[in-house]
Amino acid sequence: MRTATISRKTSETSIDVAVNLDGTGSYAVSTGIGFFDHMLEQLSRHSLIDLDVKTIGDLHIDQHHTVEDTGLAIGEAINKALGEKRGIRRYAEALSPMDETLTRVALDISGRPFLVWKTEFSQKRLGEMDTEMFEHFFHSFAQTAGITLHIETLYGSNNHHIAEAAFKGLARALREAVEIDPRKAGAIPSTKGTL
Repeated sequence: MRTATISRKTSETSIDVAVNLDGTGSYAVSTGIGFFDHMLEQLSRHSLIDLDVKTIGDLHIDQHHTVEDTGLAIGEAINKALGEKRGIRRYAEALSPMDETLTRVALDISGRPFLVWKTEFSQKRLGEMDTEMFEHFFHSFAQTAGITLHIETLYGSNNHHIAEAAFKGLARALREAVEIDPRKAGAIPSTKGTL
């Protein structure tokens, strides 16, 4: 089983994360930010990656540290669970429709973290979550997961749908990219011999 646990403790946050890349999409998520919990549950369910997240953050200040550090911890856990990345598909993309919204997500588990974010929101908050924190989450996640990640909302108007389509698109692309391809016979998917 490709699993990992991460504990991240700072003066700003205390986070425990567990992942199982070969799971069923079961989750237990608690960050103190309801809408963020909902998005992470979508990430788990649609990627089939089991995800346990317990975050206690300095929400009395703002959401920045909680969202950033949770993204860092989840990305680190996925990277750790991937190990040498032998036999994985590595590349994947997903078109994620949600009612009037269509989002494209493409990723490469390359070891070269990068985020391209082409998504905008017309309101500052969804529930109690600041919409500017979505980009920050995906950036933090990509950094520690070692993923090149492109997220682009092709069109859409409902802010809830725009956010959810991004998380579901990441989930569906991750599901494919981390899968073991039997044709690769356990090889590392790079001509360099390492990722």
